[in-house]
Amino acid sequence: MSGLPVLSIITWAPFVSALVIMFAARHRPQLVRWTSVAGTGVSLVLSLWLYAAYDRTVAGFQFREVFPLVPTLGISYELAVDGMSLLLVLLTAIIMFAGAFASWTIKARGQEFYALLLVLVTGVFGVFVSLDLFLFFLFYEIAVLPMYLLIGIWGSSGHVRPQGLFGWAFGRTGVGTKEYAAMKLTLYLLFGSAFILVGILALFVANGSTTFSFGALRMVRFDPALQSWVFLAFYVGFGILAGIWPLHTWSPDGHASAPTAVSMLHAGVLMKLGAYGVVRLGMGLLPEGTVDWAWLVGTIACVNIVYGALSAMAQTDLKYVIAYSSVSHMGVVMLGAATLTESGLNGSVFQMFAHGVMTALFFALVGLVYEKAHSREILKMGGFATMMPGIATAFTIGGLSSLGLPATAGFVAEFLTFLGSWQSAHGWWLFPAVAGAFLTSVYVLRVTKRIFWGPKSADPHFQHLPDAQGTEWVALGILVVVIVVFGVVPSLAIDPIDTATVPLLRGLGGAP
Repeated sequence: MSGLPVLSIITWAPFVSALVIMFAARHRPQLVRWTSVAGTGVSLVLSLWLYAAYDRTVAGFQFREVFPLVPTLGISYELAVDGMSLLLVLLTAIIMFAGAFASWTIKARGQEFYALLLVLVTGVFGVFVSLDLFLFFLFYEIAVLPMYLLIGIWGSSGHVRPQGLFGWAFGRTGVGTKEYAAMKLTLYLLFGSAFILVGILALFVANGSTTFSFGALRMVRFDPALQSWVFLAFYVGFGILAGIWPLHTWSPDGHASAPTAVSMLHAGVLMKLGAYGVVRLGMGLLPEGTVDWAWLVGTIACVNIVYGALSAMAQTDLKYVIAYSSVSHMGVVMLGAATLTESGLNGSVFQMFAHGVMTALFFALVGLVYEKAHSREILKMGGFATMMPGIATAFTIGGLSSLGLPATAGFVAEFLTFLGSWQSAHGWWLFPAVAGAFLTSVYVLRVTKRIFWGPKSADPHFQHLPDAQGTEWVALGILVVVIVVFGVVPSLAIDPIDTATVPLLRGLGGAP
């Protein structure tokens, strides 16, 4: 494929599909679905080719595409991937292809749903491959804004009983409704975007207002004081999307209210945009700022890990369990990055990939369980494995990866992060991290036993539930295979990641 703009095709194929859906396939539901599969399929096939063709013996960015957009402002269409973004592009392609099948049952305004979803995916791909900060921010906004409509229109509302001091306020603001979740998520993320934009403009002005190119800005040694506060701005701005405590509260509500494919994409990929932004822009451009604030990033990550796990244990709604579990696992991602060690940073990027796949699997399974049982209440369900053995098996494999069982992708990611924590300047980070893994095993095993492998529920509504059928198997099969393959052969991820993390750590003065 020499000479083919592979990154552009991967990025824009979903957008072209969205245009086809809106202008050529309207009111033909099957054509809408297969058009979305075709668009995401093109991205998936080319992402697999990109992954295979990436030269693991060469550090740095490859498959570069550059042409000027606004030369007077130093804005260019500059795309490329290194080992880190390569893996995240592959993650996005896998989840979105699976998500297209997971959305098969969407009937109301299906063409608008798929079109918005595909536009969102274009934004996600664009963020991961952009090497121009203006373009990066543009794609970031494209990825974030469709969430408001996707949740507000196609989401679901839960019931929250107004009680306590805030009961009146809860009732008036509609806490628990999809409209509330969509608005809360959008406001939080726009608030974070303001911090990111200020940080980017600060670097642009400090460099003499000549370029937004990541490569050019990386060669500049910014003033240490500037680096310190700009890193903090990036950390807060991107950290909101990554679900850092205490700015994570949009996340559980958003995940619980979103339709299945949006939850998969949101928890599986969108939260990774936040962590990726901190690593790519924060650590990549601001080495001294990174060292200044690493203690804060790591300490808050420890809070995320333990708080998220404890909150997940307290939930009775299955979707909220997975949502708080994501808050905890994103703490592992941020902790790995904060260690400033090769093991920790590799573990961080590996966890972005592993958590993306397993949480997408969880949300796909929760969607299937809800469609068949019309309930997400854990305490009402039981013994589902006798009626839906395929779903039960997939959920168990996802759960074992979540708690870090060897031979699953989750184990490799957590092991590397824990090792990096112990090797870092703050070795005590290891203890809350391990405690979080222990708490995760408690709630994962309890939920899995209660819903699938425990005594059968006496509720007459749960006596004859079908297993996954037809296209429902596609998403489950793909995601389960990826979890196991990358767990058994971790070098599939670590080799390309190394080509990105080693040069990054050298820039921070912590070369391995």
